[in-house]
Amino acid sequence: MAYRAPEGRGYADVAAHFREQIKNGELAPGDSLPSVSEIREQFQVAAKTVSRALAVLKGEGLVASRGALGTVVAKAPVVTGANRLDRLNRNGRQYAPGETSTGHQVIQRSITDPEICAALEMEPHDEAVIRIRVFRQDGEPTTVGFSIYPPHTVAVVPELAEEGQMTTQFDKLYEQRTGQAVSRGRMRTRARLASRDEIVALEINAPIQSAIPVAYTTVTFHDEDRPLGYWEDVYAPGLGPEESA
Repeated sequence: MAYRAPEGRGYADVAAHFREQIKNGELAPGDSLPSVSEIREQFQVAAKTVSRALAVLKGEGLVASRGALGTVVAKAPVVTGANRLDRLNRNGRQYAPGETSTGHQVIQRSITDPEICAALEMEPHDEAVIRIRVFRQDGEPTTVGFSIYPPHTVAVVPELAEEGQMTTQFDKLYEQRTGQAVSRGRMRTRARLASRDEIVALEINAPIQSAIPVAYTTVTFHDEDRPLGYWEDVYAPGLGPEESA
């Protein structure tokens, strides 16, 4: 059972508060958390409660002890494209502190991957719009993001076929123009070998014939009638998605 202070605030509440601030970007990597005494006063809890909360955040890799600096925010976690939507809805921020994206491409290509065809209810060799970008943290590539949209989605949101970054997320545009809510399926995490293009995009220094295992996530978006999009995020070796948004 979680320890709870008489006022009703426990270490889980304190940890959740700072976890949310970190994931929302209100606390950036390198920022110091308030001192133990300040946290005690803010939440009206005992020192033991604060210590346990900080231990939870350290165990999750969100904060670290830095001597005279106290407890500071660790390097930002890798965020999936799907979870970026959650962050954008919460605070309007597309990127975490120190995060950027490069290598934006928009291509139209026939789809032959059986998994993608099944997810989007397309026949093999049907054409779709594919949007590609590389996400970076402090300049280092962390993720290659692929967004694949069938023709009926592009017909409603033609901006998907245009070059450059989207200024509004496709699901919001689709909902505004059709009146239908867009739902997101369950995110799946798996592993496979990186393609040569992914090795290049992630700037992995390896011979051309190397077999590089990577983690990747997939998620499908739907309206009430049919699938609208398929997102895949491929992570640099040693990285993977955060467990929750």
